[in-house]
Amino acid sequence: MSSGTIVIIIIAIIVVVAIAAGVAYEARRRRLRQRFGPEYDRLVEQGSSRRQAEAELAARERRVRDLDIRPLSAEAQARYAGEWTAVQERFVDAPQDAVAAAQRLVVTVMKERGYPTEDSDQVLADLSVEHARVLDHYRAAYGISQRAADGSASTEDLRQAMIHYRALFQDLLGAESAREQELVGTADTATVSEPTTTSDTAAASEPTVDAEPVAIPEPAATADPVNGSEPADVAEPTADDEPLADEEPLAEPVPTAPDLPRQRRV
Repeated sequence: MSSGTIVIIIIAIIVVVAIAAGVAYEARRRRLRQRFGPEYDRLVEQGSSRRQAEAELAARERRVRDLDIRPLSAEAQARYAGEWTAVQERFVDAPQDAVAAAQRLVVTVMKERGYPTEDSDQVLADLSVEHARVLDHYRAAYGISQRAADGSASTEDLRQAMIHYRALFQDLLGAESAREQELVGTADTATVSEPTTTSDTAAASEPTVDAEPVAIPEPAATADPVNGSEPADVAEPTADDEPLADEEPLAEPVPTAPDLPRQRRV
């Protein structure tokens, strides 16, 4: 075999290997992007390069793979779903306490699933592998909880925190449990009620003003065949009634031939 043929074969092998590596790299990138979703884009924007961000996400996958992550049993799902309903009902009277209880319940479910919960940054990294879709919800809820601890969170902030915690809670519980909660109405944003106030209570006690009834014309007077009464006479116009202002007076009669003076014949 000539040296030229050997060079061609080596070049062909290098090209094939490069193409295969490129296809594999592109498939890996597509898989990471589909799995991590918004977290992939966030790391790419924050990192120095796309390759570095993808290396970080791959390292997260390897770490979570070594953890003992396990699903909840049906009994545990039902128990935690009932606890969440109780926490959510507390929001009406004590919104800040309800948010704190929601955070503790989420952490409890994470521990039972097998997630370490000591380091908040590591918690976010671990959750991103299997729960990337709701990771931003947890970030938002955690930030509001920090402000609530300092007393700087409004009632609307606390309501949003409950909504964010609920998104992660349902995802941790499992898809089936999340769908069941949606059926009973807990997945609706409106179920997190606003705290009641005195003005709201007073407003709720006032009766609703109904629309005014349509006026019904009275029927014309008719004879009563039972009592023998006659219908009331309808007043007829009299001669003294003045004509309407917009009516024109009648024209004076034109004199006829007999009324004209006779001319003397000459």
